[in-house]
Amino acid sequence: MITALILTPFCLGLLAFVLRSDLLRRWVLVLGAAIHLLLTGLCIWIPPSPEAHGWLALDAPGTLFLALSSTLFFAAAIYAFGYLRVESDSAQHQDLEDGFLFDNEPEAVFCGCLLFFLSTMTLVAASRHLGLLWVAIEATTLASAPLICFHRHHRSLEATWKYLLVCSVGIALALLGNFFLVIALSFHTAGSHVSLAMADLQNNMSGVNPAWLKAAYGFLVIGYGTKMGLAPMHTWLPDAHSESPSLVSALLSGAVLSTAFLGILRATQVCAWGGQLEFARPVLIVFGSFSVLVAAVFLFSQSDYKRMLAYSSVEHMGIMALGLGLGGTAIAGVFFHAINHSLTKAALFLVAGNILACTGTKSSNQVHGLLQRLPFSGTLWLLGFFAITGLPPFGMFFSKLIILKAAVDQGALVLAGVLLILLAIVFMGMTTIVLRMCLGPADPNRPITPERLSSVLPPLALLLLALLVAWVWPEPLRNLIVESARLFDPQFLPGGHLP
Repeated sequence: MITALILTPFCLGLLAFVLRSDLLRRWVLVLGAAIHLLLTGLCIWIPPSPEAHGWLALDAPGTLFLALSSTLFFAAAIYAFGYLRVESDSAQHQDLEDGFLFDNEPEAVFCGCLLFFLSTMTLVAASRHLGLLWVAIEATTLASAPLICFHRHHRSLEATWKYLLVCSVGIALALLGNFFLVIALSFHTAGSHVSLAMADLQNNMSGVNPAWLKAAYGFLVIGYGTKMGLAPMHTWLPDAHSESPSLVSALLSGAVLSTAFLGILRATQVCAWGGQLEFARPVLIVFGSFSVLVAAVFLFSQSDYKRMLAYSSVEHMGIMALGLGLGGTAIAGVFFHAINHSLTKAALFLVAGNILACTGTKSSNQVHGLLQRLPFSGTLWLLGFFAITGLPPFGMFFSKLIILKAAVDQGALVLAGVLLILLAIVFMGMTTIVLRMCLGPADPNRPITPERLSSVLPPLALLLLALLVAWVWPEPLRNLIVESARLFDPQFLPGGHLP
């Protein structure tokens, strides 16, 4: 089953490259997303057996992030069907995200790389070997790079190279972390075979060298934190998210950042097995707090609404790292936060694509009266803002509350206070931008573009799903969060800590 999950989108991606019909490529993209979502649902219902000598297996965190990636990809594929049709029918060359005319070759590359992207994200979720995990995370970078420069503009090319260079440096540091971990284990194994399979690591960490283990963890956090978007390694993220097609930005922010976080989760598990969890926690808290600080500073003065969403992703990745560092009951809040962030941020990026297609600008200062000009997208933009800033009744309110309560319960009152102040700054910065865009009279000189059903339904479905999981907890979802939390806190009990 796991092999089918990985190979199905990969094979369909190869098919997308050789097909001559644009329409068939788009159907192949939607078909691949639908099949993958169906197989993912089967894996949740009937957990598959480990494969490839245990290197491929789905535990609770892997299944959770696999379900998120599959859901977001299906929504993005539906959005892409109409998006690509409009692009190919356009006869104008415009210097904006949704207005370039292109020939068949870029669309073939786009559809094929999207499906490769899904395959690599699946491999990340299913990897139970740190070496294979490293390969899979690097593969997501290579598969997604052509998607960022889809429009072949000098800004998108610059963003692509920045993405490749910064993330490649980060992944190289993560590889060094794996080497250091092997050295740390070699002190215990006395030169015998060292395995980086998670099952073997759990049983062979008793005599690990603590100094080398700490060094390994530091490099793994910096390496995977680069792909996750933690500050100060986040520099690729605003450019890549801003210059990518909106559906690619949705996948980068909603799915890729979460899969990179899975790498940090695996490293933290290994550190805990080696008895160095008290070393790991302050590292995560420092990186997490600094990320929220950086996001707050840049969000307050941001005029590009897609870059605003990118810095919001830096903020939320920081909150997740901070919650993981706090440990205890905050772990459940981290996984709940990851779900809500992925669904909400993907919806917001899709809506941002609708706004950009209509207005022709990414400057929030030039966008007014969205509720009048784009009533559906404008309403979704406003609701998405409520959700991403943690206002009730959306689930991010509860996840932030769980993490803040954990900080207070542990006596970290200063940390909780600073986090509240930074979240208030983020809220004020985003409020200024979003309300200015939504309210006020629409520009009468700009024609009103009818909204396509394929551009409105995916973000609407994602926001409704985010609202649903905040209040109606399906038993499989609750079980996945509880089991994930128990990997870090075996005594975790769901009562009182989950909505």
